[in-house]
Amino acid sequence: MEANPRGIPKSPFVDNVEEYLKTDTVEATLRKFTEAASKYKFMENSKLQQRSGLEQKIPEIKKTLAMVEYLTEQRKSNSPTKTLFEVNDTLYAHAVIPPTKAVNLWLGANVMLEYTLEEAQELLSSKLEIAEKNLEEASEDLEFLRDQITTMEVNTARVYNWDVKQRRIAKSATKE
Repeated sequence: MEANPRGIPKSPFVDNVEEYLKTDTVEATLRKFTEAASKYKFMENSKLQQRSGLEQKIPEIKKTLAMVEYLTEQRKSNSPTKTLFEVNDTLYAHAVIPPTKAVNLWLGANVMLEYTLEEAQELLSSKLEIAEKNLEEASEDLEFLRDQITTMEVNTARVYNWDVKQRRIAKSATKE
């Protein structure tokens, strides 16, 4: 069975309904198509959440990376940095940051580690590259999933319409 690069299976397109139904009943085929469409919709929701998370994460990484690069420049000039930092939602404090060789980065799950400026820049650059790649893949997967959902809905409609037509033909044949 064909699949996209991340293993999401491609839905079959039913071109000839009569030929396709030689191996299964109409009811079983409709049930199978509905189940497949539901699975694709579940995957789509999962990918939407993943994309949303990445769209929030990437600007934060960029902002942190920009700050590390700024601190690296300030270190080269050997001048302290005057800034305001947020203590609480509406409370800010003035600070003077002397030239520094290291920064502390939040890694998540209440974990913070100290890195040299070079290590921090390398880490954040790689995280940004991975996040952007994952965002691109999630967007590709979403497009692929939308196509598969549409295909399954079309298949379902074709099989259902074929069944209705066959019933009408059978009904008119019994009247004659």
